[in-house]
Amino acid sequence: MKHLLLSAALLLPLAAQAESYPEAKSIVAIGGPVTEIVYALGEEDRLVARDTTSQYPPEAEALPDVGYMRQLSAEGVLSVGPDLIVTRDTAGPPEVIDQLRAASIPLVPVKDGFTQEAVIAAIHTVGEALGVPAKADTLATEVERQFAELEQTRTEAGTPPRVLFILSNQGGRLNVAGDGTGADGIIALSGAENVMSGAFQGYKIMSDEAIIAASPDVILMMESTGQAEHDANKSDILDLPALSQTPAGQNRAFVQVDPAALGFGPRTAEFATELHNALRAAAE
Repeated sequence: MKHLLLSAALLLPLAAQAESYPEAKSIVAIGGPVTEIVYALGEEDRLVARDTTSQYPPEAEALPDVGYMRQLSAEGVLSVGPDLIVTRDTAGPPEVIDQLRAASIPLVPVKDGFTQEAVIAAIHTVGEALGVPAKADTLATEVERQFAELEQTRTEAGTPPRVLFILSNQGGRLNVAGDGTGADGIIALSGAENVMSGAFQGYKIMSDEAIIAASPDVILMMESTGQAEHDANKSDILDLPALSQTPAGQNRAFVQVDPAALGFGPRTAEFATELHNALRAAAE
């Protein structure tokens, strides 16, 4: 009993520090996943603006755009008259975030991350910031259920396909995903293996020799705008000399994923399940 009381006492300061602004009526959401969570909580009527990365749901695009989340200006954000700013903690530049804090407008950072746990934590952070923790609990429970179903799907699957995520093709020089990226996170959640996991952090231009040695089963890229562009991208990538020597190139195994899947918002389990199925089909 003493142990339980001590644990509860230790948690009290954390609870007291929770930032909650239930009276906020003019909220700026910065970061696609943050905006998605606000809509998923049914609190979209309180939004007055969003950033350029906030494109889902489609009705969010009708809101004023305060700019790209990593190239914000204090003037642009403040021009919409916010009484609360909820932002991914990777937004910036840092001096602009400092200016916004100095304006005495509440600013709640939502920790960026590429795991199931990060998604659930973000839902609770946004729900607490908006003063609707019960709604956040309900949403988090549903998303956790989806993750549980995904885990069961992964458990029942066979050998995971080996995947190379390509961010860009710069004249045959491929910029690919390593650890600490949304691409690595969604590949792992889908039950596949990022062939560059453990090799480096972030994104990096890789040599032909390294790509051949990685021997991916499937090439993964972000979605194009249409089928014609998809087919062009597929040929441009798989016909590169290095990739043509890999199992992915030889089997024409090429998959594209919605860019939003790399953001880790409330649809993450859905994206990962779709990717699981697409990668398995491509690798067969």
